[in-house]
Amino acid sequence: MPFSDPSSKLTREVGMERAFSSRRLRLSTLTRLRWLAIAGQTAAVVLIGFVLGFPVPFGACFALIALSAWVNIGLRLTFPATRRLHPNWATVLLTYDIVQLAGLLYLTGGMENPFAFLIIFPALVSATTMPPDKTLFLGGLAFISASYLVFFHEPLPWSGPPLNLPLLYVGGMWAAVVCSLVFMGFFAFRVAEEARQLADALAATELVMQREQHLSALDGLAAAAAHELGTPLGTITLVVKEMLSEVDAEDPSSEDLKLLASQTARCREILSKLTSLSSEPEEHLGRLALPRLLEEATAPHRDFGIKLMVESDGKGPEPIFHRNPGILYGLGNILENALDFAKSEVRVSASWDDRFVLIAISDDGPGFAPEMIERLGEPYVSTRFKTSPTERDNSGGGLGLGFFIAKTLLERSGARLSLKNRPAPETGAIVTIGWRRQSPALASDDGSDLHYEV
Repeated sequence: MPFSDPSSKLTREVGMERAFSSRRLRLSTLTRLRWLAIAGQTAAVVLIGFVLGFPVPFGACFALIALSAWVNIGLRLTFPATRRLHPNWATVLLTYDIVQLAGLLYLTGGMENPFAFLIIFPALVSATTMPPDKTLFLGGLAFISASYLVFFHEPLPWSGPPLNLPLLYVGGMWAAVVCSLVFMGFFAFRVAEEARQLADALAATELVMQREQHLSALDGLAAAAAHELGTPLGTITLVVKEMLSEVDAEDPSSEDLKLLASQTARCREILSKLTSLSSEPEEHLGRLALPRLLEEATAPHRDFGIKLMVESDGKGPEPIFHRNPGILYGLGNILENALDFAKSEVRVSASWDDRFVLIAISDDGPGFAPEMIERLGEPYVSTRFKTSPTERDNSGGGLGLGFFIAKTLLERSGARLSLKNRPAPETGAIVTIGWRRQSPALASDDGSDLHYEV
């Protein structure tokens, strides 16, 4: 089942736009972080120099701290706080933060300073919010700065004789900083990237849901329009009949009137099909028996060269569903993917009892790759059966976004999904969707919830 999204072009465009904007830091975020750093640096210098009495180059240290304060003030006076920075400008500001902190560390012991690990934080900020190339640049700058400070720095502030730490210990400090930079940076980047992907996928889900609800609303509008057009069309039919009765068969206008009558009759036939949507009481428009639900979900996917079988059997009253575009879309998406990978047939089996309603969709294709079953349902996951990259790209199913949307919409209705492969020697995949009988997606037997809104 290559989990694809029929609206993939639209969702990709929306995802790209959201991802691009999400990579832009607000200026106020950087200035607040810098004010926090200024406060911490000032407190550290005051504590070490005035409280503990260690020799600290106050002039140079306070000059670097004051420079950061002036940078913040200048940015505040020049740009609005809500301005979102282009990644290039954000990189410039974070580069300054690394260089400024490296300068302070140079004056206060280099890598012997216990606060040396703070030099990795600008790179971590970049990892969570900026493109990878900017993060690699800042991480490289932090690495070079830390390496330089191992060998070149002023003595560590210390009372009494100078404190000379073993080079092996300083090297260990450097290794700890570098390892933290690499592993924490990668971890922060992955967490932020997955959050962005999830946000993009949820946005695509909302778009699909809105489209399905819009299409569902159009059905009602079409029925209402057909009902309203019925009266004037009936008047036209009556007038044409009267005119035909008043003209001779040899009259030249007789043929035109007959053509008008035939076309009017054709319009009435079309409108009668539309008005059939509203021929039942209004409350039944929003309710579907399980067989009817399966019929609507499978109808668009027949006649594609794959045998599609639908069967249902259960104990107790037949389940009645509220008409929910999300359920129809979710079932349709899973069916589409099953048909894409099936060799000859797809089977849709429905069963129920007094506790559960189950719909199982199975195919005779290659099945899910074992390592992918647990990950399916996450946005941007590869297809269940890995073909060549070109085939995956052409099918549009390499991201798993379609299945994520289907799973999200079905779970919103109260369903739970399970995925597995058919037992050997058979091949293929089975997706089971289940609801409890008390789920809001199902109508109550007494009709007390007829006004449920989807």
